[in-house]
Amino acid sequence: MRDLPFAVHGISELSFAGATGALLLGVGVVAGALAGSVVAALLIGVLGASARSRSSIVGVLMPFGLGLGILFLSLYDGRAANKFGLLIGQIVSVDDPQLTAMLVSGAVVALGLAVLWRPLVFASTDPEVAAARGVPVRGLSIAFMVLLGLAVAISVQTIGALLVLSIICTPAAAAFRVSANPRVVVALSSAFGFVAVVGGILLATGSRLPITPYVTTLSFAIFGVCALVGVWRQRHGWSRARASAPSRGELLPVETVAAVLVVNRFRVAEDDVAFRDDLETALATLAQRPGFEDGRLGRNVDDPTLWTMVTRWADVGSYRRSLSAYDVKLHAVPLLSRALDEPSAYESLDGPLNVAGARRT
Repeated sequence: MRDLPFAVHGISELSFAGATGALLLGVGVVAGALAGSVVAALLIGVLGASARSRSSIVGVLMPFGLGLGILFLSLYDGRAANKFGLLIGQIVSVDDPQLTAMLVSGAVVALGLAVLWRPLVFASTDPEVAAARGVPVRGLSIAFMVLLGLAVAISVQTIGALLVLSIICTPAAAAFRVSANPRVVVALSSAFGFVAVVGGILLATGSRLPITPYVTTLSFAIFGVCALVGVWRQRHGWSRARASAPSRGELLPVETVAAVLVVNRFRVAEDDVAFRDDLETALATLAQRPGFEDGRLGRNVDDPTLWTMVTRWADVGSYRRSLSAYDVKLHAVPLLSRALDEPSAYESLDGPLNVAGARRT
């Protein structure tokens, strides 16, 4: 959702540099990897505000981190296995203190994602609308990059800096092939990554090969299976609206609802004379979008501080797509961000109701 595979690779290179530096100095390798990852994540999060600037920052960090790591390795006179393990991973070299540090880091990542989940998903889906509603998009981006850096540092210990994408990005890409629900994607990607790593460990037991080729192969195989499942679902109409009307109680796809009423209510100070003009401008802007059918503005009879805007749309998809238009973001979204925090979309009684549960998209 956040389009960060390239950033993962950049963070892993600086994590590799931190780990090799710690190895050269004789301190904890995990601590060095964590330090390098966090520094890289902060640089990308702070300096890479846009996708273009983020890509350029990652492009600078990748060769620098890799070159610095190779320099530290060339200066290290210890066991060659230690050098090799940081590049392609060597899980048998992880001792108890390193395992403890990895467990603590993993717990921090899980807790951080749980705390940031709702605003993070909102900001990832539509950052401009999220910012208009007061979500600290830039702060969330930096916090997420730090959590990503911690996850990369953990992964480097098992899979190595060069192939960390196979357990950070490949499982998530596989999950996106079979579901668009963010919670389902997180659960599936975690399960896929777990299967790839544990399966790689089991396959590497007693083998002369390192764990890396087993993990990467399993991860790629999972992605291949999910890609085939996604193609099968698309060909059999799982992602398309049904041609015929469903029976009562059947789960309706979002786009098949006959019409949608959107009711936005606002609590406005009585002396806010400019609000009516803003409300009329927002309605006029929305009225230009495809799928708009009708709209009305009103003020509560008993409470003059309570205003409403009711719009009618051909379907919920038309309304959601309208919020992505530039003119709507400019003239309507700032006002919609002032609406009361309550459900606003209602199904029209003109057609069958979706009474079976949450809609499938």
